[in-house]
Amino acid sequence: MKTILACALLLVAGAAPAVVPQTSTKAPITGDYVEARTASVFAGACHYNGELVTTGRDAIAAWSFTSGSWNGTDLAGVKAAAAITANDNLGQADAVRKVELVVDTHATEAQVSAVRSLLSAKAHLGQIVTVRRAPVSFAHVGKKYEVKANGFANMAVEPMPNNECCAQPNLVWYTPLSPVEHRKVGFTEHAAYTAGTLADRWQREGENSAFYGAFAF
Repeated sequence: MKTILACALLLVAGAAPAVVPQTSTKAPITGDYVEARTASVFAGACHYNGELVTTGRDAIAAWSFTSGSWNGTDLAGVKAAAAITANDNLGQADAVRKVELVVDTHATEAQVSAVRSLLSAKAHLGQIVTVRRAPVSFAHVGKKYEVKANGFANMAVEPMPNNECCAQPNLVWYTPLSPVEHRKVGFTEHAAYTAGTLADRWQREGENSAFYGAFAF
């Protein structure tokens, strides 16, 4: 009798549906990204080595968020730009970086806070020492990027001719300051940091000093 009851209990247990752990899927934070530096990111070895010790300590970067949320705040439609400066070339692992962040005036205070927190956690740009508001426009038309942040910075970047950065990957010397999927090297028509509140003002043009692409945090 005991044997029969034991078998019955095993059959009931085996017939019970398996408990499947519930997993939550969080939609990624997506958008467009572009940056321009004060050094060529695609160049011959001699050109790269010459700039490595003389320049390349500054950059401007911009994000245009299309979807996703951070800390419960929706970031779709938010645009932001940053100036990054360091005590050494930005490609050096021990370079101490400081960041000035500007978020578009259309963003809410919650969105400003979320962007700062997100970039601090995911982009690893350096220490964000200043956050302020200003009109920021981010246009991605065709393959060209154009960013303007009034009184702060601006840049215009387009693809390199013949997609050379992919044909000759050994001549790409740096990685983007913010994570980018399938990054491309861009030709900087012009780029300028005009605020002068984080570091000296600078302007560059006509060089392969940009990275661009889509991001997904």
